[in-house]
Amino acid sequence: MKETKEKILSIENLVIKFSLRGKVLTAIRDVSLDLYKGESLAIVGESGSGKSVLMKSIMGLLDKNGYIAQGKILYQEKDLAQFKTEKDWLKIRGKEIAMVTQDPMTSLNPLKNIGKQIEEAVVLHQGLKGKEAYEKVLQLLRDVGIQDPERRYKQYPHEFSGGMRQRIVIAIAIACNPKILICDEPTTALDVTIQAQILNLLKTLQEKYQLTTIYITHDLGVVAKVADRVAVMYAGDVIEFGKTDEIFFNAKHPYTWALISALPQLGEKGKELYSIKGTPPNLFKEIKGDAFAPRNPYALKIDFVETPPYFKVSDTHFAKTWLMHPNAPKVEPPEVLKKFFEEGRLYAHGG
Repeated sequence: MKETKEKILSIENLVIKFSLRGKVLTAIRDVSLDLYKGESLAIVGESGSGKSVLMKSIMGLLDKNGYIAQGKILYQEKDLAQFKTEKDWLKIRGKEIAMVTQDPMTSLNPLKNIGKQIEEAVVLHQGLKGKEAYEKVLQLLRDVGIQDPERRYKQYPHEFSGGMRQRIVIAIAIACNPKILICDEPTTALDVTIQAQILNLLKTLQEKYQLTTIYITHDLGVVAKVADRVAVMYAGDVIEFGKTDEIFFNAKHPYTWALISALPQLGEKGKELYSIKGTPPNLFKEIKGDAFAPRNPYALKIDFVETPPYFKVSDTHFAKTWLMHPNAPKVEPPEVLKKFFEEGRLYAHGG
């Protein structure tokens, strides 16, 4: 019997543009993506690939010069792309969809103790007041792993370490009681041991609060730890998506190959680490064909002329590359990846 998952959010043919100095930049180019209830979806790609813009559009946080030119963002039978006023967004932002930002120092008010900052979200989104609100804040502090919450409640952001501040930011997001939690590079500013603690914490909270989570990251190590599914973005487009194992061990798009090849653990002693040659395309200009073609050593002639459609790899795995066309020449992934894929498949099947 085929498992049917409930869609919680659907993005359909979304195009987002920005007006800059009299020119128009297309930051998101015809993106369609579904999010399923209870899952963890990771959105990966280089800086500037459109990950954060895509997520900001879901929360109505686009900069003033940004706008949705086409498409739908469907959530609970509402099209968020049609929302125009702050009043509309306040029904969704925080209450239904909350965000953990990447820099906890700039997210917190340095002049207000952390207890009051969490309490604001509890009062606004859960309707609790007085002692009830205070007790809820203490519970949230315990949930995010902060000991001695009564004392910590009265302290200010500068009295906490980076990892502790990130826990406070997570507590504020959870205090909103959201259905969807967006984590924008939640471990970027933290050292490796603290990163692991924060990722474990987010997984625990996801189960406890029945959250659907989206991770925005360029760190594939983070993806491997937390994600059920992965969407790979390049130049404002989702070029491959599938289950985490499918993306890691059976990737089909040359850009995904390049991202995985750049993992430090695939480096060989005495050799330079792999890096993707060239630069991403200029999004002020119209992109013809596959946006990755100029940087792609496996590019075909058609890549420079026509945008590839999604080709089906499995029921859950799709890739936008002409290399998947039945008439395309057979191209093997780089040698370093073939070995990695092989080991990964063996590992995935308990070999």
